[in-house]
Amino acid sequence: MFAIEVEKCEKCGGPVRIIASIEDPDVIQKILKHLGLDRPSDPENRSPPVDLTDQQTKLF
Repeated sequence: MFAIEVEKCEKCGGPVRIIASIEDPDVIQKILKHLGLDRPSDPENRSPPVDLTDQQTKLF
């Protein structure tokens, strides 16, 4: 779903063991709030869309 390898350490590539799965939305919200990740991302910080049509026509 998220294209991440959960059974492989992202730092060393070694195997990891899953010791818990947190599924309770209230608990997840508390953890995210504690980590400072509970706020939605600000769409104003995004770059403007790129018009790929102009770039593609310049290639030919």
